Amino acid sequence: MLPELLESMRVVALSTKTNFRGVTTREVALFKGEAGWGEFSPFLEYGAKECVPWLESAIESATQPTPKLFRNKVKVNGTIPAITDNAEIERIVNSFPGVNTFKVKIGENLAEDIARLAKIRSLKPKAKLRADVNGIWGLDQAITNIRAIYENIGELEYIEQPCQTIEELRELKNKVLVPIKIAGDEVIRKAADPFEIDLTGAVDILVVKVQPLGGIARAHKIADHFGLPIVVSSALESAVGINHGLKLAASFEHLEFDCGLGTGSLLTENVADLPIIDGEITIQNVEPDFSGLEVSPERYKWWKNRVLESAEMMK
Repeated sequence: MLPELLESMRVVALSTKTNFRGVTTREVALFKGEAGWGEFSPFLEYGAKECVPWLESAIESATQPTPKLFRNKVKVNGTIPAITDNAEIERIVNSFPGVNTFKVKIGENLAEDIARLAKIRSLKPKAKLRADVNGIWGLDQAITNIRAIYENIGELEYIEQPCQTIEELRELKNKVLVPIKIAGDEVIRKAADPFEIDLTGAVDILVVKVQPLGGIARAHKIADHFGLPIVVSSALESAVGINHGLKLAASFEHLEFDCGLGTGSLLTENVADLPIIDGEITIQNVEPDFSGLEVSPERYKWWKNRVLESAEMMK
């Protein structure tokens, strides 16, 4: 199966509009199977073993039929990078038409974080705010910062991965003493075996991402295993990967939270257009346009080797 898919592989480089967690160019590998296009786009620093579920998701997307979908449109949140320029924040907020939920990257500077959240609150006073820390706070820092955010901004919809470990998250929930829901992302997708961990008392919401969790079928198994409310989010994919994430979101009968699948708005260019209309994205049959986006032969070879190394880890 993989040799045939590799014959169709194309690799593109997509520039971001702002520095997004250190990423200014997003490279992704795409290949086509009987079911359409699949995307393999683990971040460049990931080793072969960590890339395995991303490859499994790409193969699923290219070769497996679409599961039963309960909707053809998915409500999305806007994503705000960790920036301080108010004019740029306003531009990004306005790039999400009809969106009523915003996920805000925070964690490195409390004063700047509060100012960023306050700016978005002033622009969209009725919108829900959620914050993403990417696990960079220690326990004491998380307690201090969450209390400060609550005092200055009020209640958030949830805060995503404030600490790295399950033990820290569990202790945080016992000690923070302000009303806040905790969402778990890295604690699941970076686990050696998600089915072996115990999230009891540690998180309230599960962040589900189609590539890092190994595709739609495996993401459902993980969600069913934990039985928590879920929010489907992206890993800054191209339109091909986002469309697979939209299918994942639409395959859940009950979807309580707006999904973090509007990150195409953070890219300067893309292989296809998935517009946000009235806060929603419609699922499509994406046919990529590679014009002017493909990487050099050297980068293509690097990605091909990466696919092959990840495939070896699957055996």
